Parts: sequence; structure tokens; C-alpha cells
Amino acid sequence: MKKTKQSSGGAVHVVMVPAPLQGHLTPFVHLALKLASRGFTVTFLNTHATHSKLIGSAAGNNSSDIFSDARDRSGLDIRYAIIGDGLPPGSDHGINEDMFIHGLIHVFSAHVDDFIGSLRRNSEVNPPVSCLLADSFFVWPSAVARKHGLVNVSFWTQSALAFTMYFHRELLSAHGHLGPQDNDGEDEVIDYIPGVEAIKTRDIPSHLQDSQPWTLMNTYVFKSLEDAVKADIIVSNTVLELESSAITALQQKKPFHPVGPVFRDDVVRKTGVPTSFWPESTDCRPWLDARPENSVLYVSFGSLASVDKHAIREIARGLALSGASFLWAIRGDIMGSSADGPDLFPAGFGRETKGRGLVVPWCNQTEVLSHRATGGFLTHCGWNSVLESVWWEVPMLCFPLFTDQPANRRFVVEDWNVGINLCDGKAVEREEVRGKVKLLMSMGETREGLGEKVRLAKEKLQRAVCANGSSEKHLEAFMHEVKLKAQQKLNFTEN
Repeated sequence: MKKTKQSSGGAVHVVMVPAPLQGHLTPFVHLALKLASRGFTVTFLNTHATHSKLIGSAAGNNSSDIFSDARDRSGLDIRYAIIGDGLPPGSDHGINEDMFIHGLIHVFSAHVDDFIGSLRRNSEVNPPVSCLLADSFFVWPSAVARKHGLVNVSFWTQSALAFTMYFHRELLSAHGHLGPQDNDGEDEVIDYIPGVEAIKTRDIPSHLQDSQPWTLMNTYVFKSLEDAVKADIIVSNTVLELESSAITALQQKKPFHPVGPVFRDDVVRKTGVPTSFWPESTDCRPWLDARPENSVLYVSFGSLASVDKHAIREIARGLALSGASFLWAIRGDIMGSSADGPDLFPAGFGRETKGRGLVVPWCNQTEVLSHRATGGFLTHCGWNSVLESVWWEVPMLCFPLFTDQPANRRFVVEDWNVGINLCDGKAVEREEVRGKVKLLMSMGETREGLGEKVRLAKEKLQRAVCANGSSEKHLEAFMHEVKLKAQQKLNFTEN
């Protein structure tokens, strides 16, 4: 058999496949850069729809390859390919949710299968493909990896706690905690999940609380987690020091490597790979430059969740009443349709907040959180946002909406003490918003306490990604395991 770089030098070629969602794509790009900077060859797959969004939002970038600048600047071996996702061009994934899921299951998986097969058959591909590193939000990676003799790695972009809750779905069901809870407004405490000391029913991921757990979306989520646990290795964008109990418990079941936060890396910072689905406003930096230190509340509810009109208006009224300066990034589809109509905000909102409020459709979140003027973050508690807010030492005002966000809120408010709840009840009310905004943004005992706690949490992140930190060690161990398993599969094939 002709020797290849893989068989002679142990080089690893990873095909990375992110879910076509903003909150998944960004950590995938960052992990790809980290792996390539440490010697792996990476082929990165995007859908046509995702690629079009990235290129459309990146001013002056019409490249067919989002990693071209990274290769030119750093000499990284990252290759790029675009395939279909199973939806007609221009389809709205949010509106056509069932069609989106069917496409991911049947059409997109077939395209990935065909693409990997073509790479495996092409003797010019060097080093040959040896590993599939796919999003945990897919139901097919184990079958594709097995078919092509690849190491199967699942990348979980959320917290270990969220993974643990999904992993123990049957245990939740056996205790009557799967689906909506009717406890007369009282939260039950779940204390039987390995690695989880105690968690209230309101804090488990929303897919596990749904009144219709067998909808197509919920079924898809559950099956994707079932497939993820079949992987040879699981990597997660989390940090051992932030959730050691859950991680340790998972490691007793599967090879589970916390390698986060993946956005903190020299190569990631120096390479300009576009990761935004929407154009980022250029108004934010000059507006923030004119504001005093720690005086601005940043407001954003992420890239996917919907918020109803009542909540948007009550939050707007609360911001107006608080007197605080704020920068609000609000997507055009925040309510499932155009959000730039005249009735999105209550009458008079613009006039009442003139001079102290800036509303933009989308922004560079890192640019905003890292700015000296930003002193608080009203957030939906997406995992990426939580990690970024901790890194930039910005206390949080928590308004979780769905998926893993209730569990993330528990971390922020109750475990790490780096934020407070926006609403202690179910409904959003302007007076409570006003009071919580003033509490977060006003200098006082609460503000000082949160500031100290978020600094301590940030130190844990910093230590994790330093040369001998836990995340760096886990990244090295993960890469070593992939090399060994790839060589074992190669030897098995040759014999």
C-alpha cells in the first residue's frame, strides 16, 4: 500500500460540520482555527445558506472561501467547502422549521456522506480524511463516521450541565420531571442527576419541559443527543473550573473534554474569519466612545430566540423609566417577522430615550462587551454570551428564553453570582425592569459584589486557556486521542 502522510507521519485530517445556526457556527470556526494552529488539517463544511449569510454580512468580502485570509496570514491548513442543506434557496429556517429539520436529517446528511466519500476516494487528498468532527445537533454523524472508517468526534457547543440533563432524560422521565410541571407555582428540586448537586425544575432545558415533548423539533433534539453519546470523543466549549462536578460525572461515561472558551486564542484573535449572519452596525464604537466608563447597559437576546411584543414593550418602558444609557441590538426577526415596523417599540420610546439610547439591528458583540463604557448586559443567557460576558467582566441581567438558557441562568445568578434575574416572576413588567436595571447599573453594594464575582470567574477562564491550564491540557489530550484512534483505524483497514 502506498504510504500517505497519515500513515507515515501521523497527520490528522478533520472534516468539521457545524449546525447551520449562528450560535453553533462561531465556536466551530474558533475551534477549527485552534486545531489547525496546532497541526491538524481541517476541512470546514458550510451550507450554501450559511455561506451566503456570512459573505453578505462581511463588508468588502466576496470570497468563496471564508478562511482565505486566515491561510494567507497564518499558513494554516484549513480547507473550505460548501454543500446544500436540503432547503430551497432563500428559505427561512425559522418559518419552515419542520422542513429545516427534515432537510438536516435526510438531504444534508446525504450531502455530507457524499462529500466525505469523494474525499476518501481521491488519492490526491493529503493527508487523507481520518476524523469527522460534527455538531452534537445532528442525528447522523455516528453512521457517516462508521461507514467511512473515521474517528467520530461530537462538538457540544453548550455547557456540560445542559448535556448532562439531556443525557439523563430517561431518569428525569422516571421521576416525573420530563415535560411541563404542575406544582402550583412551586419549583421542585431535582437532586438525583449524577454530577448535579441540585437544580430546580424551571432551570432544566426547555426541550425537556415542553408540553409536547414529541414534536419534530424535540424528537430531533433528543435523537441528536442519543447520537452524540455514540461518538468516540466529545468536546465541549466549557471550562472544568466552572462546572467540575458535571464534567467529572460525564467523564465516567464517555471521553469528554472541556476545551473552552474557544474564542480566546491568539490565532482566533489575529485572523479575520467572518462569523456573523447579519451586517454589524458601525455606529456602536463611536457611540460607546462618547460614554463614561461602565455606564452603558448592552441589551441583546441572541441570534435565534423570539420575544413577544408585550415583553419587548415592557422592557423598552423599563429602560426608559430607568434613566440608564443602553445599546440595544435587536434582530429584524425578533418577533418572527419584521421588527423594524413602527409598532415594535411603544409610542414615545425614541423621544424619551433620545441621547442615551442606541438601537441597532445587529452588532459585533465582542466589540461592545470589551468596551470600557459597557457596564452591564441584559442577556438571554445563551452560552456563548455568558462566556463572553464573564471574559470581559460584564455583570449580567438574565432573561432566559429557551433551550439551555434556563440552566445557564442558574449558573450566572445562583452558582457564580455574576448576575441577577430580570424578572423573578413569569411575566415581564416595566417597573421590575426599571428596578433591576437601576440595581445592576448603579454603583452600590450589589454592583460591587457582582463586579468582584465576575472578576473571579474571569480568572478561572484565563487560567483554563493558559499554557498549563485545564482547557489547554484537555485540548492536547483530545488531539492525542484523535491521533491514536485514527492510527488504529488505519492499521485495522490495512490489515
